[in-house]
This record gives sequence, C-alpha cells and structure tokens, in this order.
Amino acid sequence: MFYLLYGSMSQRGVWQLQKLVVSYCNWGGSSRGIRAFMESELPSFKEANPQLEVVTELNRGQHPYLKGLYKNKNERVVSVMNMTTEDVLLCATRLRNSLGRKVVKLKTRHVTKHPSVQGTWTTDMKI
Repeated sequence: MFYLLYGSMSQRGVWQLQKLVVSYCNWGGSSRGIRAFMESELPSFKEANPQLEVVTELNRGQHPYLKGLYKNKNERVVSVMNMTTEDVLLCATRLRNSLGRKVVKLKTRHVTKHPSVQGTWTTDMKI
C-alpha cells in the first residue's frame, strides 16, 4: 500500500492532477464504499498529496464517481459504484498518477518511423 500512496508520476517534476472531486450519495447503497473511503483513507490521502486539491460533493440519488481535473484542461471521470475502500483508493491513486492525456488508439501494432518495404517480421514461416 505504501507504493500506491507515495509513488511519483509527474511530468518534469510537476504533478499534472490539480483537483480531485469525490462525488457521492449519503443514502444510496452504491456509495457505501466511497463513504467508508472518505472516513478512513481520504485524510491520509490528502496528507500524502499536499499539491492536490480534494473536494467532496454530495449528489443525492446519483452513483458515486471520482473526477480528476488536470493542468492541460482535460478531465477524467471514473465510476466507483459498488467498489470497496481499497478499490476506491486504487482509482484515486491512478487518477493522481496519470498525466491527463487523451487515450490515442494506434492504427497498427508495429510503430516505427521507417516502415519496412517487405512487411512486418513474424515468427510464422510459410513455405
């Protein structure tokens, strides 16, 4: 658990996550794990990450989620519906560790600046 809280993932020494929004419902059963996370793990998470602004939102009748707002104006939303305290902590740590870039799907599995004229090498030899 120590490596999850104190790992470093920044770009050029600057943390990319500016704000973490914890949204929950104080009545719904799907928010049970995040309410337990807020009581037990959130204070230590705040202490371990002083560069991070953590805000809690009460949304009655809605499923819980974590929203990360990054320096590059991107935001990432992760649903934590019906998760345990450890899973919510893992999601919050992953949001903190990510750079906030959009996910780009690669067109091919093989990426190179100079593609081969003969094609991509494979281990299958067909004679």
